[in-house]
Amino acid sequence: MKAYISVFKLRLYNGMQYRAAALAGIATQFFWGFIIIMVYEAFYSQGGIEAPISLSELISYVWLQQAFLALIILWFRDNELFQLITTGNIAYELCRPSGIYGLWFAKLLAQRLASALLRCMPIIAVALLLPEPYRLLPPPDPATFLLFATTLLLGLFIMVALSMLMYISVFVTLSPSGSMLVFAVLGEFLAGMVIPIPLMPGWLQSIVDLLPFRYSADFPFRVYSGHIPKDEAWIGIGIQCAWLAALIGIGKLAMGKALRRVVVQGG
Repeated sequence: MKAYISVFKLRLYNGMQYRAAALAGIATQFFWGFIIIMVYEAFYSQGGIEAPISLSELISYVWLQQAFLALIILWFRDNELFQLITTGNIAYELCRPSGIYGLWFAKLLAQRLASALLRCMPIIAVALLLPEPYRLLPPPDPATFLLFATTLLLGLFIMVALSMLMYISVFVTLSPSGSMLVFAVLGEFLAGMVIPIPLMPGWLQSIVDLLPFRYSADFPFRVYSGHIPKDEAWIGIGIQCAWLAALIGIGKLAMGKALRRVVVQGG
């Protein structure tokens, strides 16, 4: 465990140094945030529409999505890990005394946290000060905020566990771009990143509810706005924990099978 914590700290400190990239990302995310909100505002301005989620809740959903983008996207990649797999340098990782799954999990977790910490606070601070209707509303009460923080943290762990499956698939496909494209497209849509899940048709919501993706993004953001009540949030936290345990178990099993079949430079 000490080795994993050390790797986590080193990668976190390293990631926090990329301030110029963070500033560029903040500007981009503000641009997309305003564009998406204006589109939804145009739809909601039409009378006679009974929406399953209010415009203010939807705006909070969008700003949180932009603020914590690094925590919830599957296309957030670590080229170093891809190169280890495709070039055969995975042999060096196999010589380490610590397990590869835990080591890579710590790296990916720190990488996402570092990127999010540099971007989330400026975006949230500005969004809270914007005029209506573009303003990010604070959570209804402190208890709701604590539930949001808990669900967001668990969602981060779920997203890293899903990312690990993407990296493990490269042992089989040897195509980082192919694996990332499939995971990213499906993951973003099923997590509510393209269309918020409350706006999806009922039959599609039933399918999405059975998968882990929504618990990384859609679920925490709707807890924040109060769209998901506290009692339902506690049930969702239990489901998050169950999915996290299942994904880590599947990932470790898949990693073990992949490493048993791996061939390094014909050896």
